[in-house]
Amino acid sequence: MPPSATKLSSTAPDWVYVPSVHPLPSGEIRRSYTPHTQGDKPALVMEFISATEGGEYSINPHYTYGKWYFYEQILRIPIYVIFHPQIAVLEVYFLVEGKYKQQSPDENGRFWIEALGLFLGVWMGRKAELESYWLRWWDKSGNLLFWGSELLEQERQRAQQAEQKAARLAQRLREMGINPEEL
Repeated sequence: MPPSATKLSSTAPDWVYVPSVHPLPSGEIRRSYTPHTQGDKPALVMEFISATEGGEYSINPHYTYGKWYFYEQILRIPIYVIFHPQIAVLEVYFLVEGKYKQQSPDENGRFWIEALGLFLGVWMGRKAELESYWLRWWDKSGNLLFWGSELLEQERQRAQQAEQKAARLAQRLREMGINPEEL
């Protein structure tokens, strides 16, 4: 395997947003992504710092490239996000005149990501039975966007409330001498 293949696999981000990707033939699964060949270049990459982080964010311009240098100077990714979940630190950098410039959060501690039309911020809470700091998205009005599991729970509660309301209404009709099944 050529050194560049090793280098590229080691620079894969933890999360990436690509505005437009060419569709795959039916049944195929995308296991990797090549910018410009398979669609747009990434507009945003995220890295999550782990306890085993080992200097991968260096600005070293020589092989092996650090992620910072690779995203900034080679791929020229417009937005670079680094999240430290253990200490709830979120850093957002925009590519300005060829260099990453750290952004400041708004009064709510969130960052506006124009490419997505959303705010990105840190949220403390429970997910998958784990209480921790998590990255979350908010819409332009400041409304938290729900995870799929939260949407399912919300819908379950809504259905349960509708059933309870229907049962109360049926009971009230019976008290009035009306059989609800005959309506």
